[in-house]
Amino acid sequence: MVSSSDGTQRPVAVTRLKLHTRPVAVTAILIGGMLLLALGLILSISVGAVNIKPINVWNALLQYDPDSAQHRIIHVLRVPRAIAGALVGACFAVAGAIMQGITRNPLADSGLLGLNAGAGLGLALCFAFFPHLSFLYTLLFSFLGACLGAILVFGIGFVSSNGSSPLRLALAGAAVTALLMALSSGIALYFQIGQDLAFWQAGGVAGTNWMQLKIMSPWIVGALLAAFILSKSITLLSLGEEVAAGLGQRIGLIKFVAMLVVLILAGSAVSVVGPIAFVGLIIPHLTRYLVGVDYRFIIPCSAVLGSLLIVLADIAARMINRPYETPIGALIALIGVPFFLYLARRNGGRV
Repeated sequence: MVSSSDGTQRPVAVTRLKLHTRPVAVTAILIGGMLLLALGLILSISVGAVNIKPINVWNALLQYDPDSAQHRIIHVLRVPRAIAGALVGACFAVAGAIMQGITRNPLADSGLLGLNAGAGLGLALCFAFFPHLSFLYTLLFSFLGACLGAILVFGIGFVSSNGSSPLRLALAGAAVTALLMALSSGIALYFQIGQDLAFWQAGGVAGTNWMQLKIMSPWIVGALLAAFILSKSITLLSLGEEVAAGLGQRIGLIKFVAMLVVLILAGSAVSVVGPIAFVGLIIPHLTRYLVGVDYRFIIPCSAVLGSLLIVLADIAARMINRPYETPIGALIALIGVPFFLYLARRNGGRV
């Protein structure tokens, strides 16, 4: 039995009725999405300032020839870039899905709630005071900055006697993001690291190398696995804390571990690709619309669709204004901003 908000007792089966899923859609996204992602990765490796035929890409992957210029371009530059795009897309999408689930806030996203800006401040401090640190320590600074952003946003969001609300958290996120970005810009100007920071703020996976992938991949894979393990508990939290507590869930512990997973995902992604917003906002909403409200399916499907979005956006960034690259963040914002305004308008009446 589960206590409802009006004090009545409801059988557990009632809560299960809310977890409607669409197995056909789940299968289509996981299988079809993975196939499209594989094709997108091949296309991502093929296109650029120098176009390379897919057959040469295949040969470079299976029979690498260090004397071939095209093979070196593929192996040193494009394969790490393509893999990084897929990992980063999964990070942003899953982080957004978790945040929306545990906060029941449809506007939750690592970019909108200050995590990306906090990670940026951490990187600015790292560039200014410790410019020769390895990528592992850069990743640590990014993670700590994301923690700072999350603490500030949720602290401001819950300071009201009425508690938090979707719009209040969004406003707190906007204010904290503006503050942290201003601090990052001030540090960049004072320590003359503006060019390095501007390259990162533009957003993109260009320049990602194998060493960075080797360091970040275990953290990302571990966090994604943890997210999947937590998925059942996140589903129950998304139905309400009363329901989750009635089913024996340790709400405080689940929220703490889930936020730790979000910080690892967001910090890792931002340290590589920059402060790209809206991926974690768009993809989880699209996934819930397609597969239902069960996070055991939302999280893996969001990972696939998020990877696909970033890989395709990276391809578009190279094709729109060749041989120059358009920032990925700008392309995704063209979709994300109208979507955010739609969600804010739809949920404004319930704030």
